[in-house]
Amino acid sequence: MLKIYVCEDIEEERNNMQKIIENIILMEDLDMKLEFCTGNPHAMLDKVKESEGVGIYFLDIDLKSDMTGLTLAQEIRKYDPRGFIIFVTTHSEMSYMTFIYKLEALDFILKDEAETLGNRVYECLIKANQRFASLNNKVQANFSVKVNEKVYTIDYDEILFFETSSNVHKIILHAKNRQMEFLGKIREIENIVDDRFYRCHRSFLVNKDNIREIDFKNRIIYMVNGDECMLSSRMMKGLKQIELT
Repeated sequence: MLKIYVCEDIEEERNNMQKIIENIILMEDLDMKLEFCTGNPHAMLDKVKESEGVGIYFLDIDLKSDMTGLTLAQEIRKYDPRGFIIFVTTHSEMSYMTFIYKLEALDFILKDEAETLGNRVYECLIKANQRFASLNNKVQANFSVKVNEKVYTIDYDEILFFETSSNVHKIILHAKNRQMEFLGKIREIENIVDDRFYRCHRSFLVNKDNIREIDFKNRIIYMVNGDECMLSSRMMKGLKQIELT
């Protein structure tokens, strides 16, 4: 189920957005729930921290607070890197800031266009639902590794990247919540795993699905949990076209 969050400081507009969303969920029988509506960005962030799974976020930019919708979105990305963020605002001139902040917004809706607001929200919910369904329908795959005579099986979704160890003939597997070292070679692993993994450096094999951000200037890849891996200049091209979620 996708949970929906709304952060809008004007009560009348917040109530209107709530009504629109609830009507769309009901009419389209979507597997979604309006989880939280507030005018307080700090309350919103606290709620996101407690939640699990992927969310849809409708955020005003000017929240009359020490936290703007843009900075709120940045914080949300730390806890829900795959979440769908939609900005709803009167500040059309701020749309370019979503790219500067690298927020990967799903849409940017202007409040001034009241007659089309419902349609735009509808389009966002349908698009988010389709992308979420596509994500969940990926074939589940896993990687088995032997460490100290014990075999571990780890879902591909949990793997961040493989790294050549400083210990000869060994590889370090970096997962979201643990690391393990085992005998192997990057080239051999590259031939086993599927196409979500990319050889970004002679010493690194990265899971593209778990990339949060790529710093092409400094050749660093930031993963969804904050870990980093290296990117060689020769291998940049293969990552420039991927869609980060």
